[in-house]
Amino acid sequence: MMKSNLDPLKTSSYDYFLPKELIASKPLYPADSAKLLVYDRNNDTITHTTFKHLLDFLPENLNIFLNDTKVIKARIYGKKESGGKTELLFNKPLFMNRYQVMIKGKVQKGSKLYFDNNLSAEVIELNDDGTRIVKFYQDEKQLDFTTLIEILNEIGHLPLPHYMNREDEKEDEKDYQTLFAKNYGAVAAPTASLHFTDELLEKLDTNHNINYLTLHVGAGTFKPVDAEDILEHPMHSEYFEVPKESLDALKQNKKTLAVGTTVTRTIEYFARTNKIQGECDLFLNPANKPIKVNHLLTNFHLPKSTLIMLIASFIGLEKTLEIYETAVKEKYRFFSYGDGMLII
Repeated sequence: MMKSNLDPLKTSSYDYFLPKELIASKPLYPADSAKLLVYDRNNDTITHTTFKHLLDFLPENLNIFLNDTKVIKARIYGKKESGGKTELLFNKPLFMNRYQVMIKGKVQKGSKLYFDNNLSAEVIELNDDGTRIVKFYQDEKQLDFTTLIEILNEIGHLPLPHYMNREDEKEDEKDYQTLFAKNYGAVAAPTASLHFTDELLEKLDTNHNINYLTLHVGAGTFKPVDAEDILEHPMHSEYFEVPKESLDALKQNKKTLAVGTTVTRTIEYFARTNKIQGECDLFLNPANKPIKVNHLLTNFHLPKSTLIMLIASFIGLEKTLEIYETAVKEKYRFFSYGDGMLII
């Protein structure tokens, strides 16, 4: 049942009931056999279909934008100086070969952690938000980002979201990367794009104009909103880059389909700032609606997350909750390996 007294600025309004069995822990094969809920704003109608039929619902002459970030094997297991076990999750590079990470358990400034392949990390700062700043070394040599990525991809694990409730497996190396993943830097996949097969991508490319941009998805994407008022939430920032070809497309006065929330935020950040590179910390919600993106293809998101608030920035809070309620009733699969929705 729809709640009464919904306030789009209150975090509690974005809660919904989700049976545990609807959380997808594995993808479907082929990828485009996943269900797709299509919401047409002009007619206020919901259609149930599959990703295979995506093109039947897209308006003509669209500029389509995809995120070509690539997921790093960002989770590594090692030992503290005391010999106790530890786990580190790489989040993002900072200046001067310093890196923001998350570390399980207590560490202090100056703590050293040891991993396979003679990799070690020295904690140089403790942040209030729980993240840590570290320097990485191999055989006493401080590591730059490119070298670090190579080592992480040898010894690390894909950081599957906690709600999948399982360790990563060999299949995830293929399943948890998009077909067009190119630029290493993400700790989570841009999941709306995991539904594409080569055939579906080819069809899209034949009928529309496909463009790529990069936003490296950070761990902050899963962070629940703790503030009672959504506008008091400190939005996480993620590195983005818009290449020249995509910039030309963005400047055109054509209808735009963003595949995923990361693409949406990047385009909308550009539309507001004209920046084509840097840190994107844009928080889209009913008080800050999209001004450039016309259509959105996305997965179903966590309750009380900034991502479900982004959906509400397109279609309003009531409609968002109504669609999510429908998706639960129709047994759609939720979150990263789950089904999707298209807003036209």
